[in-house]
This record gives sequence, C-alpha cells and structure tokens, in this order.
Amino acid sequence: MSLAFLIFLVAWVIGMIGTFVPAVPATVIIFLGSVAATLVDGFQPWPDLPFLLTFLLITVAISMVDNVASAWGARRYGGSRQAMWGALIGGLVGIFIPFGLLVGPLAGALLAELLVVRKAPLDAARAAWGTLIGLLAGLAAKLVLHLLIGLYELWRLWDPARSVFG
Repeated sequence: MSLAFLIFLVAWVIGMIGTFVPAVPATVIIFLGSVAATLVDGFQPWPDLPFLLTFLLITVAISMVDNVASAWGARRYGGSRQAMWGALIGGLVGIFIPFGLLVGPLAGALLAELLVVRKAPLDAARAAWGTLIGLLAGLAAKLVLHLLIGLYELWRLWDPARSVFG
C-alpha cells in the first residue's frame, strides 16, 4: 500500500462513517481525501485533472441527494408543491440543529402542509412521512455512491510495488 492509498483509505472510512452522522460532510471528506491522495501520488494533469473534476461534479450531486430525495418523498406520498419546498427548506435549516437532517425535512413538510396548504393533520402527516421515507432512500443512495466512489479510488491508487511497508 502506498502512502496515497493509506491517506485516501483513512478519509474514505471517516466519510463512510460520516454518511450516518448528520451535519458531517461525508462526501466532501471523501473528495478531499481523493485530492490529497492524488497530490501525494504525484499529480499528473492527465489523467488526474479530469478524474478530480468529474469527482467534484459527483460530489456536488451526491451532496444534494438528501434534500432532493426528501422532497421527492413528500410529493410521492401526497404532499403538495409547498410540502416539497418545506422539506427542502427544512433540510437546509436542519443542518444547523442536532438530528436536524432527519427532523428538518419532516417538520418542514408537515408545517407547509398544515400552515400553508391547510391540509388535515392526517394528510399532512402522510406527506411528512413520505419526506422521511425519501430521506432514508437518499441516505441509502448516498451510502452506495460513497462505496462505489471509494472502491474505484482505492483501485486507482493500488500499487503494491510502492508499499510503505517495505
């Protein structure tokens, strides 16, 4: 294992654990681990720059998965457009409070349905439940994407001839 491989491996493990911890930017940690490993490995404009730029775009997309999935869930379970926006806003506000990434979209959709659309509490709760389902689906998608990105990067960095252990 090379030093670059070990650097990325540590960042990837931290990122994988961080996937389950609200307010930890797990995808960014994995991306920064990849950048650090690439620099330690001896950055080459080709193929490293296209790889890192592609990984940056994937990082931005993965970072949005939670919010988009919770909004989709609200809409899928009968939520209005306002519930979808409430889930998005609640998810963004939830970044700053404990358990906010779970509670924020749920509360945002519920409040939008109750206060803006003026739905019955049971219908509003159904839309909020959809938000939670969407959020959990987003978490599962994020976990799979983190796993695939990490395995690809570890494969890319693997070079037994440059082992730090001898």
